[in-house]
Amino acid sequence: MSPLTCSAKGCAAQAQWQLLWNNPRLHTPDRRKTWLACDEHRGSLADFLGARGFLKDVVPVEAAGPTRPERRENRP
Repeated sequence: MSPLTCSAKGCAAQAQWQLLWNNPRLHTPDRRKTWLACDEHRGSLADFLGARGFLKDVVPVEAAGPTRPERRENRP
């Protein structure tokens, strides 16, 4: 299995964190989407999601089990 990489635009660092989120206008309350973050981008990605009221939890990668992160190019 290849290492999980940070979801921040242009970052290729290994992910250390999972940012679990949902958009309440689109997703049911129990659904969680995942962005991955390295130590450097954890704060900026969490701030981006938190400012919109989307961030639900931040957990270490190894604590959350398998993930299929969202990959988009419009991330901070």
